Amino acid sequence: MVDLQSEKKTFYWSVQLRSYTTTVDLEARKKLGEIVKTARDSMSQRGFAKLLGVSYTTVQLWEKGESIPDVVNMANIADRAGYTMEELLNYLGVKPLSESSDLQQIVKHIKSMPLNEVAIIGRVVMDRLATAAEIPGDEAKAS
Repeated sequence: MVDLQSEKKTFYWSVQLRSYTTTVDLEARKKLGEIVKTARDSMSQRGFAKLLGVSYTTVQLWEKGESIPDVVNMANIADRAGYTMEELLNYLGVKPLSESSDLQQIVKHIKSMPLNEVAIIGRVVMDRLATAAEIPGDEAKAS
């Protein structure tokens, strides 16, 4: 079964990073480059790249501030450097989206998805609602 909370969080950070990459300033790119170096510690760029499943030139570009990692690699870098995604993005100057904006982005994304993917989401929602219906009273609200 799909972990909807994890999927929502990944989508949220993906939206954050997409909006961030279009407006990132030089100082934030330098900070990110230093975080990447911190994350790889004594590991070579090649070794770190292999760990993340990217080329070593990609790691070089991140460290030089010429490119920005995708959301999955950003999460891995944050974790290896001892940050949560939220802490890292705050450090880099990314402003968090409000919850209503988060929900609006999800709805907007769903509206543009192919119907087969919407059907998958529909099944997950129905499973979630069915599970909640089986749980008595206040327990359903907490899950």
